[in-house]
Amino acid sequence: MTRAVCVIPARMGSSRFPGKPMEKLLGMPMIEHIYRRCLLQKGFDKVIVATCDQEIFDAVAPATVMTLDTHERCTDRVEEAIANLDLGLADDDLVVMVQGDEILVTPDMLGEMIDVYARTGSPVINLVSRLYRTQDHDDPNTVKVVFDKDHRALLFSRAPIPSRSRASDVPMYQQTGIIAFRASFLHEFSTLPRTPLEVIESVDMLRVIENRLPLYVVTTETETIGIDTPSELVRAEKILADDHFTDQYMTGA
Repeated sequence: MTRAVCVIPARMGSSRFPGKPMEKLLGMPMIEHIYRRCLLQKGFDKVIVATCDQEIFDAVAPATVMTLDTHERCTDRVEEAIANLDLGLADDDLVVMVQGDEILVTPDMLGEMIDVYARTGSPVINLVSRLYRTQDHDDPNTVKVVFDKDHRALLFSRAPIPSRSRASDVPMYQQTGIIAFRASFLHEFSTLPRTPLEVIESVDMLRVIENRLPLYVVTTETETIGIDTPSELVRAEKILADDHFTDQYMTGA
């Protein structure tokens, strides 16, 4: 039977928002919110936080594993965490990475990723969320994605894709930092050379597409926010305050 584990990579040294994992929303550090929200998905054998910082380790101990502070990519931190814990994962087990700023992750989103993996066996599955504001579609800091009728990713770009020039209501989706990997592919991915479009767009999932490997997306119409600025923190806190999943782990309701 295929196992699924969840790893949340987080570090204090974000270039755009240093220390953000320990910023508080509704009185709780962001990293603890994300950990508790992932715990609500009962399909995981284990949920752990992978970090190189003592502050984060202490905030979510004992569900934390220390990693090197030299990793440039989240996937490398996740891979080290899996190795350090010696979880005995089979090649076809599933590792779901939830980056430590994806504050609005829900157990339903994660459950659908597990289901899509069971159906497709795809080496990579990426959650993508609906964009509702044209300013986000135009923002080069937001990575957009287009996909085919079977929900296989065609392209990630910082440009506004698909174009709005010929239609007033185009489906706009953004990539999130919630990505599932077949356990055997997690290591293989790090050994693949960087590819031209990946470098141009600064989007590492393009490496999968440029190597003609399947990459499926799970879509959600629910807004997600990867927090990179204090203003996004404030916006996310307002959404969390009205979110019924927040009540489940903060009040036990």
